[in-house]
Amino acid sequence: QVQLVESGGGLVQAGGSLRLSCAHSRSTFSINAIGWFRQAPGKQRELVAAITSGGNTNYADSVKGRFTISRDSAKNTVYLQMNSLKPEDTAVYYCNAHRGPIATMIAFGSWGQGTQVTVSS
Repeated sequence: QVQLVESGGGLVQAGGSLRLSCAHSRSTFSINAIGWFRQAPGKQRELVAAITSGGNTNYADSVKGRFTISRDSAKNTVYLQMNSLKPEDTAVYYCNAHRGPIATMIAFGSWGQGTQVTVSS
């Protein structure tokens, strides 16, 4: 199992930026897909952004053009740069790492503990 620790969440005003970090305990050689999900109160957990070992990325339509996911294998860390934040981005953000494809991350990946992102209007 991969251990994941998220950090970088906080409170920002609409239009501001945050960078989330996810440190993982294992080499990226053992991980194919790693990325971020979020869960807002009363809503289902959803994919925000993910990246594969080959560099392929997927973004939720709601964050395209605003969020960027990147991976630093040397540091065993994945980042989510979030710009132009909106109140609807408010959620707990969870890191997820998976040996398989992005499509099955939510079902079979390993989860971090989550970090709260709050965007004020």
